[in-house]
Amino acid sequence: MTENKDKILKDKIMKRTIKDSVFTNLFQDKKYLLQLYKALHPEDIGVTENDLSNITIKNILTDSIYNDLGFAVGNKYIIMVECQSTWTMNIIIRVLMYLVQSWIDYFERTNQNLYKSKSVNMPVPELYVIYTGERTAKPSQISLSKEFFGGKKCCIEVKVKMIYDGKKGNIINQYVTFTKVCNEQMALHGRTREAILETIRICKNKNVLKEYLENREREVVDIMMTLYDEEEIMRSYVRSEVQEAVQEAVQEAVQEAVQETQQDERMDTAREMIKDNEPIEKIMKYSRLSRETILKLQEQEEMQSV
Repeated sequence: MTENKDKILKDKIMKRTIKDSVFTNLFQDKKYLLQLYKALHPEDIGVTENDLSNITIKNILTDSIYNDLGFAVGNKYIIMVECQSTWTMNIIIRVLMYLVQSWIDYFERTNQNLYKSKSVNMPVPELYVIYTGERTAKPSQISLSKEFFGGKKCCIEVKVKMIYDGKKGNIINQYVTFTKVCNEQMALHGRTREAILETIRICKNKNVLKEYLENREREVVDIMMTLYDEEEIMRSYVRSEVQEAVQEAVQEAVQEAVQETQQDERMDTAREMIKDNEPIEKIMKYSRLSRETILKLQEQEEMQSV
């Protein structure tokens, strides 16, 4: 029964970050990667697919860092692009970590020694975030010093350019449109196969990522259907943990109430036996109270009788 439920869950639940996964898959193709670069650098008309190298950090180990997209343009640029539907300034730190790792990989690939006196050659870094969420304030740039140190100058600065829509019709604009259509269909159909197919159909009709969706429709559907909704799983886990915590708290409260009732009954028994001048050992036996507690009760009784 549990296996059947798991299968239904796998078949019907669509990962909230599927758009980001499609983003990564889309730009693995140099044809679309070149379009992305030209959207960022329209002045560079001479660049070709051969000039581009995908240097996205792969998540080989479960605890290793990995990013959405990183690519080098010859020896001119190292470009990091992250896609975010949730607003967080921590992306600045994460992108910095991706850049440092990409630099390390670059120096190893080019056999450059950082310990030599001669300066190493390195591409100019460019950091971007494509934000597809809903937010009123949309700064064109976010920076490490401003967001984490109140604008105070420090020994290191990181500036990330924010992109919200792109130029009408370019690959960024098409991708953002895809995410909006996807959100609309998920609102109508939930995270289901129907929502995926409707998203693809509508986007193809609107000439949004049409070629990519036509050529890789089955792959896109697989991506969007087989990746689990980690956020939903986490919510389920949290709900389960909360429920268990509540049950434990209730059980503890009941136990404490029972213990208090039992203690009150023992105290009443001890008081009655004290009034009857019973020996302290007998009182201890029947009330199951300590000698110290009984002596205190005796003192209280004597004070009340004075």
